[in-house]
Amino acid sequence: MLTFMTALALAATIPSTPSVLSPDSLDAQIRARVAQLPGAEVGVAYHKLGSSDTLYINSDASFHAASTMKVPIMIQLFRRVDTGGLSLEYPLLLVNEFGSIVDGSPYALDETDDSDSALYKLVGTRVTVRDLITRMITRSSNLATNSLVALANAAQAQAAMRSLGAMNIKVLRGVEDQKAFDKGLNNTTTARDLSIILASIQENKAASPKSCATMRDVLLEQEFNTGIPAELPAGTRVAHKTGWITGVTHDAAIVYPQKGPTYVLVVLTKGIPDEPTAERLIADISKLVYAHALGEASKR
Repeated sequence: MLTFMTALALAATIPSTPSVLSPDSLDAQIRARVAQLPGAEVGVAYHKLGSSDTLYINSDASFHAASTMKVPIMIQLFRRVDTGGLSLEYPLLLVNEFGSIVDGSPYALDETDDSDSALYKLVGTRVTVRDLITRMITRSSNLATNSLVALANAAQAQAAMRSLGAMNIKVLRGVEDQKAFDKGLNNTTTARDLSIILASIQENKAASPKSCATMRDVLLEQEFNTGIPAELPAGTRVAHKTGWITGVTHDAAIVYPQKGPTYVLVVLTKGIPDEPTAERLIADISKLVYAHALGEASKR
């Protein structure tokens, strides 16, 4: 493990002129950037797809999954579509009452705490599964998520992740189940597991090729772009899912450079109370990884 001063010294030796960065240099740069935020805990997983170029930092540490858990739910729903057990055009009755996994007691979501408050205007009407999936991912709608969790079945979604090789992620419930939260019954993930899951979508292993293509299209429509995409060159496509709760800010992405290899990057953070500070950290790490993936030094 590098000390803060050692990491800074190593980072300072990296030339500002274009050169190929070794994984060790990327590791040092990322650790130095994280060390600027005392108390922060960060998990990073990077994989240049189709190659052995990887970097894992604290990648097996468990984090509250926040809204990144919505990706496993999406995958399980598309798997049901593939088997003919569900249609994306199925009109689901939208309600705002859900049962706690602790005792089945009802609870409702507060639209003022939801990043997609507009969906609450449709409560009592029917909304297609396709539209709910889109809102769940692109706007991180909690109401859409909780409406889809029962349809997907959290236990089956977790089992699907195990089948893909994501062995530590826990998919237990929808969001805002306070009784479950109080008992520590939370959705959790690791950076490594999310990288495995996203790679499986890119490589058409998560579901059928058609379903994986649709999932990539949905992830590309993400509306919250202040993390991994923020400091990348214009025109760089990023298929990703963000997640945040108090003190926790995440981003997990498939990155498509205009001229360069596709790669997966996951950055999970906790212990950073200020969300914009956490987002800047994620954006800075993403910029370093992009430079490495394209084989050129970061311009300063």
